[in-house]
Amino acid sequence: MNTTPQGNEQHSSHIPALATLINLGWTFLPATECMALRGSQREVVMKPVLERVLRQRKFEFKGQWYPLSEQAVDQVIREVTTPSMAQGLMEANQSVYDMLTLGITVTEFIGGKKAQPTIHLIDWQNLDNNEFHVTEEMDVLSTQGTQTRRPDVVAFVNGIPLAVIEAKKAASGNPNKNMVEEGISQHLRNQKNDEVPYLYAFAQLLFAISRNDGRYGTTHTPLKFWSKWTDEEFDDRHVQGIKNQPLSASDKNALFQNKPPKIRAYFEQLWSQSLVRAHCGASPCTQDGPTKMKAPHSF
Repeated sequence: MNTTPQGNEQHSSHIPALATLINLGWTFLPATECMALRGSQREVVMKPVLERVLRQRKFEFKGQWYPLSEQAVDQVIREVTTPSMAQGLMEANQSVYDMLTLGITVTEFIGGKKAQPTIHLIDWQNLDNNEFHVTEEMDVLSTQGTQTRRPDVVAFVNGIPLAVIEAKKAASGNPNKNMVEEGISQHLRNQKNDEVPYLYAFAQLLFAISRNDGRYGTTHTPLKFWSKWTDEEFDDRHVQGIKNQPLSASDKNALFQNKPPKIRAYFEQLWSQSLVRAHCGASPCTQDGPTKMKAPHSF
């Protein structure tokens, strides 16, 4: 088996980044499973996941704790999944940000008495009460329904797509073409009105990565303001430990599902020889890329 490092996107960026995210606590969903949970290419929120999380939420009223009613669950899902795009993408993104950070107020009736609890989409106090998923090659239908865009990696918290990653190959063959900037350009293109702005109404972190180079921004961040990710909490030894942690058999089965057997064989050989970390050591998932998301502790 030839374990010479490969330069294409799957070998040098996609799979190393996904493997690192899995080791950080994210659950990998094959594109087909993600699509089933989304319902269609137009939808970007995995509503069944969000509903499952909301059904576990409780609110306090007069010293007692109560689960959300069906009406409250429906209200929260409806508000989250229908940010108004009428005032533009930035307003929609701000609306989602406010819901993520402040929660959504619902009306409940307990014993005939009115309660108006604020329901948090993310449990910031106990992160174990949240669900973290990541998928790849997620098809999203454009606004006019004429084409699809396919972000390389999308990370979800409680079914909401909060991070979008463009993972590029090591080099284009053109010395004047920077692959990270190519990834940023794709993000900026995809945010246009006739592209897939609905996805970027939810996304709170955007990454463009290529081998040991990576930058991040937010919705509508111009190219020149995309920044290197820095993290004072993770040192190199901690990152190396994450990278070198073996994937479980179930994680590998999910990650390589529907991929050519030779791709799995390539990585199995690398991992078995502990070469993958040397191969991936200069990859985006090690230094300035998704590793720094600290998932699931980053959100």
